[in-house]
Amino acid sequence: MEKVIIFDTTLRDGEQSPGVALTAIDKMEIAHQLERLGVDIIEAGFPKTSPGDFEAVQAIAREIKGSQIAGLAHANADAVDACWDAVKVGTQPRIHVFLSSSDIHIMHQLAKDKETVLEMARTMVARAAGYCSDVEFSPMDATRSDRSFVYWMLEECIAAGATTVNIPDTVGYAIPEEFAAFIKDIYANVKNIHKARVSVHCHNDLGLAVANSLAAVSVGARQIETCINGIGERAGNAALEEVVMAIKTRGDFMNVETNINTQELYRTSRMVANLTGMSLQSNKAIVGANAFRHQSGIHQDGVLKMRETYEIMDAKDIGWPSGGAEIVLGKVSGRHGFKARLEELGYELTEEELSRAFMAFKELADKKAEIDDRDLEAIVADKLRTQTEIYHLDFVQVSCGDHATPTATVRLIGPDGAIHADAALGTGPVDAVYRAINRIVDIPNELTEFHVKSVTEGIDAQGEVTIRVEGGGRSYLGRGADTDVIVASAKAYMNALNRMLAIDRRQDAEVRANP
Repeated sequence: MEKVIIFDTTLRDGEQSPGVALTAIDKMEIAHQLERLGVDIIEAGFPKTSPGDFEAVQAIAREIKGSQIAGLAHANADAVDACWDAVKVGTQPRIHVFLSSSDIHIMHQLAKDKETVLEMARTMVARAAGYCSDVEFSPMDATRSDRSFVYWMLEECIAAGATTVNIPDTVGYAIPEEFAAFIKDIYANVKNIHKARVSVHCHNDLGLAVANSLAAVSVGARQIETCINGIGERAGNAALEEVVMAIKTRGDFMNVETNINTQELYRTSRMVANLTGMSLQSNKAIVGANAFRHQSGIHQDGVLKMRETYEIMDAKDIGWPSGGAEIVLGKVSGRHGFKARLEELGYELTEEELSRAFMAFKELADKKAEIDDRDLEAIVADKLRTQTEIYHLDFVQVSCGDHATPTATVRLIGPDGAIHADAALGTGPVDAVYRAINRIVDIPNELTEFHVKSVTEGIDAQGEVTIRVEGGGRSYLGRGADTDVIVASAKAYMNALNRMLAIDRRQDAEVRANP
């Protein structure tokens, strides 16, 4: 069967998800996991946007050898040059040039005429082709563009040196049958299309990103651009795990295959969820908590007799530990068993990280009789989030009641190791905690979302808090878990504030480096 190239843009489009702020260490960790997953091409970032992004792309291009590394550039000479400087250290560098093609973008965003836009695309693709032999071109917002202009643009860019032409459904506007017809028309109307691979990049605004991607493959597209867990701008991108497993599960219909090692899907999904702070919905296809759970008696009976009665995929093929079943640990479980179970769940921790996680496990085991995989994932995620701490939550105490004014005392350890303590009143215990933290950290922000859920069942369950704060025109996610939901709330708030502080510090450093 023919191969479909999997181009993953988690580190570029995925990082554009509101509230996501990956560090250079986070990006490298994800890049190595994408390499283990078997991703053909990793779009590592947009080098021109900032010195930090340039350095991250360059580091990934230098270190990752099993996957091809691409960088994104708009149709601008400085951007193309910066992209090349970042990716040229790689073994198979790719420059990905994009430029809007729709009338609405050309008129209101670019404020240029079509001939000028066409010349920009042609010239910048040729510039990129002068640097390397692998150049991708994307006519942004192609699905809302005049098709004849898209054909013209693609033909000119292929002639200028583009070896891959990518058709973006930038705003998630297309319907699968319509999108497939568009791809067929590209093959029929672009005279030199045989000289380039056709790719697609679909957004999920109408929930059709995966369907559109598969529809394009059915009519000849041979590269799909994806993100792990479907993250990305607005409603996100086509989810890699859904695209890959659809192709694998329905190979009889699709007649294509990928190079993806599907047993790494679960591990990759959990890593991206933890490092981005974007949790998965329970009913998320392929990797959600309920993907291989059965509650209906009829379903349970059928699966026990023969798995295939109600499961079209084997959880083991996706890398679910114990084939989707959960192993329960307790207070008598040792460090070796704890480490082995974490490895089965897809976590590769350093000795320091393992020690912190094991201590948290033992503390939780004193409060809970049984600790299952969901508890372990919450523990590890909570401890990994502390790696990039600027302020560390050292102590929190709350006094409240139906006839008392909620009062909170907090103690933080600052970046210089100094101890900061303060107290505040609030309308409720969480509000009091957040006011006390704000008195210490003193960074303007607004809490816009607050969500609490139980990690497991039972009265002794951990509570996981997810919040969103806004500051400086950006949105930041924060997550925290604890058997005490007030403590979990404090952890989540500190997680969000630390992300905000990290971004502020990075931007300040970039300003100083480029006065």
